[in-house]
Amino acid sequence: MHIEKNVYESLIGTLLNIPGKTKDGENARLDMVAMGIRESLKPVSEEGKRTFLPAACYTLSRSEKKQFCSSLAGVKVPTGYSSNIKSLVQMKDLKLINLKSHDCHTLMQQLLPVAIRGVLPKEVRNTIIRLCYFFNSICSKIIDPSKLQQLQDDVVVTLCLLEKYFPLAFFDVMVHLTVHLPREIKFCGPVWLRWMYSMERYMKILKGYVRNRHRPEGCIIECYIAEEAVEFCSEYLANARTIGVPKGIEERIESRSGFKVIPIDYKTLCEAHYYVLQNTTVVDPYMSEHKRSFSSWFKRKIETELAQPENTISQQIRWLAHEPKWEVLSYSGYGIGGYYYNTSDHDSRSTTQNSGVMVEAESLHMSTAKDNNPIYANMLYYGAIEDIWELNYTQFKIPVFRCKWVDNKGGVKVDENGFTLVDLNKEGRWSVVLTTKPKLYDRGNVCDNIEETPSFSRGLPESNDIDNEDVAYVREDCEGIYVEEDTTISHNFYDSGPVYVPARNQRVCRGSYPGPAQVYGPHI
Repeated sequence: MHIEKNVYESLIGTLLNIPGKTKDGENARLDMVAMGIRESLKPVSEEGKRTFLPAACYTLSRSEKKQFCSSLAGVKVPTGYSSNIKSLVQMKDLKLINLKSHDCHTLMQQLLPVAIRGVLPKEVRNTIIRLCYFFNSICSKIIDPSKLQQLQDDVVVTLCLLEKYFPLAFFDVMVHLTVHLPREIKFCGPVWLRWMYSMERYMKILKGYVRNRHRPEGCIIECYIAEEAVEFCSEYLANARTIGVPKGIEERIESRSGFKVIPIDYKTLCEAHYYVLQNTTVVDPYMSEHKRSFSSWFKRKIETELAQPENTISQQIRWLAHEPKWEVLSYSGYGIGGYYYNTSDHDSRSTTQNSGVMVEAESLHMSTAKDNNPIYANMLYYGAIEDIWELNYTQFKIPVFRCKWVDNKGGVKVDENGFTLVDLNKEGRWSVVLTTKPKLYDRGNVCDNIEETPSFSRGLPESNDIDNEDVAYVREDCEGIYVEEDTTISHNFYDSGPVYVPARNQRVCRGSYPGPAQVYGPHI
């Protein structure tokens, strides 16, 4: 996880040219010139105190930086998927700030490939997507040992492609360690079994206990014992809620919000009722017996069987035979099955998005209207929740989602990088589909779910340019970078006068000298 974080910070710092994070600079360019490679990227000293760096193939223009940051700032993820990505984007300086380990994990494996779809040359973009795909693959919960060698070969090719485009200073020890990750999985097992995210989150809790910074250990022990005592006592109090302790995850997920009662017309109520009957297992025997006008026929059929002295009609079928009440309960948020759903209208005012849905259904496929051999196959349908209703059958209630579905004929496509795109409103605005997985809960605690989080792409981008020597290292359609040469006064112990040295690539540290911070520059 720390290798992934460091690689991501180096990558995003170089792309956005973040001061102190970028691996590109005047010294990095001079190193390549000294080695006789990429001389077209040679720094150009101009009059005054600044140096011009030509735009490299990995350099983003200001408009591309705005597009990249705007894409991340506009991302809305489901509840519990990650932190608020918008709070990490600083549009004024066009950079990302305050990134935690899990933020880098989410961005590297899911969101970064989506954000760079419209920027950078194709070869550089595909190389970065290959790197993200590699981290996504090694973090899978189920890994086939026979495919580890293929992952090893893929990451070697990916690093070779990175060396073709990125500066030599980019390849520090953290980037090199990615080569050994497949071998580490072979000996130590899947990566997710050795993650430290839970430990880091708990360390944040312990750090919050500190009130006296001179005695941090005592503060942590005192607060920990007090919390343990409160939790121990609360287990002996029935239906008691501990003061200051928030609701458990299970209570928050299995909750409802935005409650109101709405009247609906009889036709819409019958459609919702018929949908419930179609998706209820105990009704399947009756469904196969009669399909046309099923709701009314089903009601008469159950009434006839109930009139007999000895019948085996269950309570569930008895109440399903009666139509639900006309007063339908409508919600803006509903938690069920490990997911928390919201309506599209609610999501438009929220920082999260829980209105997107995907259904895999079996449908009949025909090549033409005269096809005599149609086949049944599974197809994915994408949509957004418009209304959440709760049908009242007196003895129980059943939630129903009214969705707006995307037309698969012209509203769904797959681009060259394997991303699934959908047009929700038929306006030509395509959105990238990223699927998530449900969370399992046991007495309020999140349990490990063996189900996989699907990858952001359907496959690994091809590496056809691995042997291509004709690489355009300079971008003609992008402005370059100007480096301002600053000067800082440094005191010389062997001379009474100050010495001016360039402070562009130097480290500043404090020592015992009773003066300003000492600046250690090159030997003078």
